[in-house]
Amino acid sequence: MKNKIMLITYADSFGQNLKELKTALDTHFSREIGSVHILPFFPSSGDRGFAPLTYEEVDPAFGTWEDVEAIAGEHELMYDFMINHLSRRSPQFEDFVKRHDQSPYKDMFIRFRDFWPGGAPTQEQIDALNKRKNCAPCERIRFDDGTEEDIWCTFSEEQMDLNLESPVTWEFVERSLRFLMDHGASMIRLDAFAFATKKLGTSCFFVEPQMWDCMARVQRILDEKHLPMLPEIHDHYKIQLKIAEHGYPIYDFALPVLVLHTLYTGSSERLKHWFSICPADMYTTLDTHDGIGTVDVEDLLTPDELQAVIDRTGQYGANFKMDFSAKAKDKPVVYQINCTYYSALGEDDQAYLLARAIQFFAPGVPQVYYMGLLAGKNDYELMRRTDFPRNISRHNYTLEEIGREAERPVVKKLCALMRMRNEYPAFDGAVQVSELPDDQLELVRESNGCRAVLRADLKTKEFTVTCGDPAYSFGL
Repeated sequence: MKNKIMLITYADSFGQNLKELKTALDTHFSREIGSVHILPFFPSSGDRGFAPLTYEEVDPAFGTWEDVEAIAGEHELMYDFMINHLSRRSPQFEDFVKRHDQSPYKDMFIRFRDFWPGGAPTQEQIDALNKRKNCAPCERIRFDDGTEEDIWCTFSEEQMDLNLESPVTWEFVERSLRFLMDHGASMIRLDAFAFATKKLGTSCFFVEPQMWDCMARVQRILDEKHLPMLPEIHDHYKIQLKIAEHGYPIYDFALPVLVLHTLYTGSSERLKHWFSICPADMYTTLDTHDGIGTVDVEDLLTPDELQAVIDRTGQYGANFKMDFSAKAKDKPVVYQINCTYYSALGEDDQAYLLARAIQFFAPGVPQVYYMGLLAGKNDYELMRRTDFPRNISRHNYTLEEIGREAERPVVKKLCALMRMRNEYPAFDGAVQVSELPDDQLELVRESNGCRAVLRADLKTKEFTVTCGDPAYSFGL
């Protein structure tokens, strides 16, 4: 993958379909966007595409494979693969419901009666799980023969967990990945992979060494076409460091909260510490479709510092997703902040542009969420209309809206920063952090005989970007 900015977008949010997505990119952001992570565009029964029925079709509401490949002709593309689950409306699960023990897919999904001694978990075993529900992670399924069973279901009722101990599951995984590799993928994002391996007596989250075996098996398939894999996990930052040690690129999910803390407090101490220990092979984010994770900065911020960030985003209109896992101990804790990054910074153009400048100078390849590209505000109307809290940061833009938003001064200045990050050759080098007082931040990138410097006053949010080529220098 090229060292250029990656856009994260749904197939129908940056324009109403894939053709319009390509039009928006070609018309307004041809220099600003190098690659695109198109969030799941397959037929799906829930979770905005993350409950896929199949990977071999494009949802007709979005377009066709020809539309996807047209975008791939100009941009490297990252696709999602949900290694943990498949839709309950998929042909495989529906066949299982219809034919039960006579189905060829009877071992493709995790049956509680087979996994737990005695057929069901005890309360103690439920409490030990890393889970996203305040109950046992299962759905009671009624089969056509009149019997009922609990089937493992970590996320929504539409997302049935796959049994990675079964050969029939791996036949599906291999066939699906090879299909995606043949249809325009340049990188695969391994979604929710830490939940995919289950073992009795554990939290059933990032179970070692089984997790490494699973990841290696996926990567061996991708190696057939020399495709990299980006494992997606929200957890303690040391887990990310461990993944990097195994040779995989990682997400920098710590950066979003650390940048908010830096700009809220005017102190770069915590951010500079992270830059001193983080790996270089990362994909950086400030915003994603899933909001802003908090678990990723545990021990990088103190509990009081993290709570201060949570409280401040609440003042700016955020809502929160809670953690019900064993790690939450006595009560649920905030797992995710749902808010656009622009709104999380009080819709302050100066602070927002500084946040993006920090991201673009940070180690790794920057990802920009489509709402972040347009400095989008919280969409309270969509959230209320759909009764879904995370839709606060999932506004759907028409081409007309994109054209108007692209003319806003804050977006034009952001685009200038993005062109600098994509086109000036200094960013192939490692980041250097200057020794300055904590209310000042200076980041230097140097490579190919070129040097770029970000210098910021964290109290006033004033900053400059200085490059050897004046065309890319910037000041606010």
